[in-house]
Amino acid sequence: MREIGPPAVGIVGWHNSGKTRLVVQLTKILCEYGFRVATIKHAADLQDLEDPGSDSAKHQAAGACETLLIGENRSALYRRLESRHAEEIPFDLLSGGKIDVVLVEGFKGGSLPKIETYRRSDRVTAPPLAGEIDVLAVVTDEHIALPDGVRVFRWRDVESVADLIVDGIIGESGSDRDEGRGRTAYGEGRAT
Repeated sequence: MREIGPPAVGIVGWHNSGKTRLVVQLTKILCEYGFRVATIKHAADLQDLEDPGSDSAKHQAAGACETLLIGENRSALYRRLESRHAEEIPFDLLSGGKIDVVLVEGFKGGSLPKIETYRRSDRVTAPPLAGEIDVLAVVTDEHIALPDGVRVFRWRDVESVADLIVDGIIGESGSDRDEGRGRTAYGEGRAT
């Protein structure tokens, strides 16, 4: 676990495996639980958020209060603003907002704890990344062999993935959020 900054988890997987779908669903659920969620997405083109169909725009639409785009030689932070008069200068942006958890889409080589999305397709015939890299869990509807200790969640059970993040990532960070988030019992993903 990192020593500085809010707790974070990486969402990794092959191209078109459902990473953005999972980040969007987790963002919605974690926001419903009462957490302030920020997202980070690699973006070769920093205009990515301006396109309503882009992955980072989907992160924002799901409720992420911050989305960090990282390009080759620059980055851009988009922060959701509370309603304000057009003449008001948002000085609160200078001090930054409290973020409870960061969902990082991609960056499979990083040191963050990771959750993999896996889906076979015409383009993806490779095995899951789990085994090549350490992952906490895999979200898939496929029947696949995984290393011991890697949890498996089905796509219909994303709320249990959110619970794993709350209990295993946010909880380990000593978050001072109250427990009245209205979340369900912890999910029981099993290796298959």
